[in-house]
Amino acid sequence: MIKKLAVNIDLHVHTSFSGDSSVTPKLLIEKLNAHPLITGIALTDHDTMRGYDVIHKLAEPYLGIVIIPGIEVTTLQGHLIILGINEKPRRPLTVWEAFDYGKSIGGVVVIPHPYRASSGICDFAKSVTADAIEVINPNASEHENHRALKLSKDLGLPGTAGSDCHNPNQMWKAFTEIDANLKIDDILKAIKDGKIRPRKLG
Repeated sequence: MIKKLAVNIDLHVHTSFSGDSSVTPKLLIEKLNAHPLITGIALTDHDTMRGYDVIHKLAEPYLGIVIIPGIEVTTLQGHLIILGINEKPRRPLTVWEAFDYGKSIGGVVVIPHPYRASSGICDFAKSVTADAIEVINPNASEHENHRALKLSKDLGLPGTAGSDCHNPNQMWKAFTEIDANLKIDDILKAIKDGKIRPRKLG
């Protein structure tokens, strides 16, 4: 039997570039390189792309890890993650404008923690055609994650998982198993195709 090729990616990571995170780029790369299971991250700092070049450069000496460019956009209705993005969208945006922007640049749109009271887009998720729903977020309650899972099933969308880390103790608590190699384009395509499985650690 041929073993299926898969990578484990934490699809929701914040660094000190977010402003509300104490995870430095250097610590992130060192911990990622040393992790026995997780081989990549999606950098999803809040409303900024400033950290990507720094973190990508720090990762270059290490083989076998991947850094996916992304952003967690604060819209007027709540947060939206866009992966595979090279430039942040203008602000303020409605969730529909952010979605349209993500699609126009060929990005992958993920709805994070949809039912978190402070920043989820809640049932507005039903009015956009996202690529995936985050169904495991360790910073969300069990009830919020359960509702997110039900939403993904109702909408027929794949479920992702990410640590949503803002401090070192939160790193690597969730990840997404993806049927792809370590190439960014292949990972993004696999997410769109639903060839993913959300996982939780600990």
